[in-house]
Amino acid sequence: MTAARRRLAAVLLPAAGDEGGEPLSARGWSATVVGMHVISAAVWTLALASVLSGEVTAPGEQGPVLAVLGVLALSYLLAGAPAVAGGHPRRALVHLVVVVASFGLLGWLAPGLLFLLFLAYPQVWFVVQGRLTGVAWTVLLAVASAIGPVSGAASGSTTLEILRESVVSLAFSLALGLWISHVLRQSAERADLIEQLERTRSELATAERERGVLAERERLAGEVHDTLAQGYTSIVVQAQTAAALLPADPDAARERLAVIEEVARDNLAEARAVVAAFRPVALDGSTLVEALQRLASRFARETGLAVRVDTGALDGVPALRTDEEVVLLRGAQEALTNVRRHAGATAVVLRLARVGAQVSVHVEDDGVGFDPSAVTASGLEGLRGRVAQVGGEVDVASAPGAGTRVTVRVPWS
Repeated sequence: MTAARRRLAAVLLPAAGDEGGEPLSARGWSATVVGMHVISAAVWTLALASVLSGEVTAPGEQGPVLAVLGVLALSYLLAGAPAVAGGHPRRALVHLVVVVASFGLLGWLAPGLLFLLFLAYPQVWFVVQGRLTGVAWTVLLAVASAIGPVSGAASGSTTLEILRESVVSLAFSLALGLWISHVLRQSAERADLIEQLERTRSELATAERERGVLAERERLAGEVHDTLAQGYTSIVVQAQTAAALLPADPDAARERLAVIEEVARDNLAEARAVVAAFRPVALDGSTLVEALQRLASRFARETGLAVRVDTGALDGVPALRTDEEVVLLRGAQEALTNVRRHAGATAVVLRLARVGAQVSVHVEDDGVGFDPSAVTASGLEGLRGRVAQVGGEVDVASAPGAGTRVTVRVPWS
């Protein structure tokens, strides 16, 4: 018995969101609801005027009919209108029960007012917004409104004519209601799709922001490694050298201290530039050639190695973009840092060259060399990523005992 009740409730009780939903837009649905209210008021007013004029009822029968119309109006105001707006299944059920009962009474008292079914049938579908529930209540309404006329309450029409009119009205109402339900269901599906698209767009925007944050972190990490870390390494080495020279050769120690001060000042300027996301300090107000020459000169002072610089290959070449100049300068810095740390070299050559549509920086030393396939350097890997961002490439040529040559190439246009 309980299962049967549940099935009956599933058919008759208007469930929120049952195969339906609001139309495509809030504005469109609001306009539809307002239109329903206006039509309801107009048709109800016409029915009231018909009763008061005595057109559909005898003078002594006006009171009960007016009472039924009053109950219908009150039910619509308190339950039907909120149910049409949506989200009130209990009010919808109350209104549907009142509508079916009221039209059953009107069929007995004033069959001439059954033109109000023109209003009642659409209300059923707008209230329930579901196929099965709409069909059930439409059939109940049709049967209730036909009982009175079929029983002989109406005059001038045969039972067959009344049944035919009721069936035609029911068929038309079912077709209209199923169409309304179909439109509402499609509107709900489109609304869900739009919501999904909005959610997906929001997720993509969030992912893009996160990717941008990650890329910026990687860029800053590369800047710190290529500038500040290398500068601090140089300061540490120079401080150790100055400490060793201080007892025996104060003048040489003072020279090392001067280099430390210079590197520290450059590091400070680089730190400010990184924070402000500016180009490298070495390129601020200088050409790439001048920046490479200063880099080589300071490297020679710090290490005591013989450094030869060849930058004549860029004569007459159009200016590179800033990001390309930055990549070439950072490549030279990374290569010289590796020479200082690992090469054990006595001489270094820094060359700026142009081959076809590419400009390259070569840093070559005569040190101990290594096997590139057996060694992974984090600095070089980071440099490869940065160079790839401008469409360039990094080559490392080395062998044990044969020195090392690091080449950074970028396209120029």
